[in-house]
Amino acid sequence: MLVYDKTNILILRKKNFMSYILAIESSCDDTSAAVLRDEKILSNIIITQKEHEQYGGVIPEMASRQHYSNIDSAVDKALKVAGIDKSEIAAIAVTQGPGLLGSLLVGVSFAKGLSLVLDVPLIGVHHMHGHILAHFIDEPKPRFPFLCLTVSGGHTQLVKVLSPLQMEILGQTIDDAAGEAFDKVGKLLGLPYPAGPIIDQLAKEGKPLFDFAIANVADFNFSFSGFKTSVLYFLQKEVAKNPNFITENLKDLCASVQHIIVKTLEIKLIKLIKQTNIKEVAIAGGVAANSGLRGRLQELSRLHDFNLYIPDLQYCTDNAAMIGMAGYFKYKAGIFESHEMTPDPRLVF
Repeated sequence: MLVYDKTNILILRKKNFMSYILAIESSCDDTSAAVLRDEKILSNIIITQKEHEQYGGVIPEMASRQHYSNIDSAVDKALKVAGIDKSEIAAIAVTQGPGLLGSLLVGVSFAKGLSLVLDVPLIGVHHMHGHILAHFIDEPKPRFPFLCLTVSGGHTQLVKVLSPLQMEILGQTIDDAAGEAFDKVGKLLGLPYPAGPIIDQLAKEGKPLFDFAIANVADFNFSFSGFKTSVLYFLQKEVAKNPNFITENLKDLCASVQHIIVKTLEIKLIKLIKQTNIKEVAIAGGVAANSGLRGRLQELSRLHDFNLYIPDLQYCTDNAAMIGMAGYFKYKAGIFESHEMTPDPRLVF
């Protein structure tokens, strides 16, 4: 039986049987589709848009056009790898937000159309919920409640996760996100976009010899704008004395930048662990793929005696498998959206 509640969320009273869920992610510049059989990932296809590299950042209009070109093939390939037909799909999960409006619109419109054609329910997923629930794709899985440090190009958050459907933000960035700080400082260093992975690689061969500002903001919030300004002024001063300073010290500069960003994150995380006494800790988001952050948190887990959970690399960056996992929990709870659902670039957590 299908009914609408007062918040216009479609609720399905369903029988308990094995179900295939198609998931779609298009919040930024990666077009992704995945198929799950209940909570098991059968396929996870990601089509990355390389066109933005030459512009030093994502061009929203270009991203939406590429999503439009890629989404059919991404879904078809996901179904083929999973070995199922569209007629076997029981529900469709899609990123509703936050993200780029044009990019979200392509994914949501496709999901709504296919949902209507197949007469299956539609599941709207918060992008950051997907990152957090990516921890339930593989073993080991965190136990509730757990703390999650979510770090990506657009978000830096400390979240208390009480259940798959109950999460509370305890701290977040008041300006730039950690991933954005990596990319913007990388641009100052003359590195191509996206600079984060390049800084990570170069940092392995350098030493953190240079000191930059760490913003001391209230509670468990973060700030990276002062850090970026600190790097900018430092580089201007040193390049004025030696025009080749950046080139000659690039690896040490990258190691220093990564060290400060990781240090900023760890200070707040350790403080929160001590205050809450929660010993189940996870990291998520694109920056969770950073080897410096992963390594440092592994050290801290031993020093402070907490259990650390890190997703497989393929589930750190934007992908539809994480959207499907978040969708699976909503599917089990019988929580679906009406076909009046619209993409929301600033979707509330």
